[in-house]
Amino acid sequence: MSIRALMVNVDGVVVRPADGRRWDADIDADLGVRAEDLQRGFFQVHFVDVVHGRAPLRARLSLALAEIAPHLSAEQLVAYWFAKDAELDWALLDDLADLRRATGLRMDLATVQEHERAAYLWTTLDLSARFDAIHYAADLGCAKPDPAFFAAVVERTGFAPVELLLIDDSPRNVDGARAAGWRAALWTGEEPLAPFGLSGA
Repeated sequence: MSIRALMVNVDGVVVRPADGRRWDADIDADLGVRAEDLQRGFFQVHFVDVVHGRAPLRARLSLALAEIAPHLSAEQLVAYWFAKDAELDWALLDDLADLRRATGLRMDLATVQEHERAAYLWTTLDLSARFDAIHYAADLGCAKPDPAFFAAVVERTGFAPVELLLIDDSPRNVDGARAAGWRAALWTGEEPLAPFGLSGA
């Protein structure tokens, strides 16, 4: 059965810093909060609830910042985070656009995001102009590589699992997609799209 839709991960694939540095690499110098404190106080404690849509980002971030960086507001941190974590891989995006025009493939984002960054990616970074839909964790209530994530995308799109191809930089997500009956390819950013069998999909 032919591939009918390409499902593309965001972080590490579409958003991919050319220098390989994390978005929070300079956060101590820029905002006066250590990256490890932010990981310990927010991401390790609150982010699972936020990214699964069970809690709002700014409310939980405000709780964490009150403990680890009371001089910072959630609004300041979110603005910094989203702007710093927004370097698009234009070469890949152009290749995907060429492929979309040549084959008519549907192209969606399949990503682990909370509501606010998903909206930022879709609207502010204008990925809506290049993809047909975005399927993300907070909206679905589950995240890759949970089988429920892949099942929810299948239900939403109406395609058979074998008609979907995930491009992802996480081996766990690739394995999860394959276990759900999808096709999947591990993305390193070093190969063109052709080796994934997409030139004539």
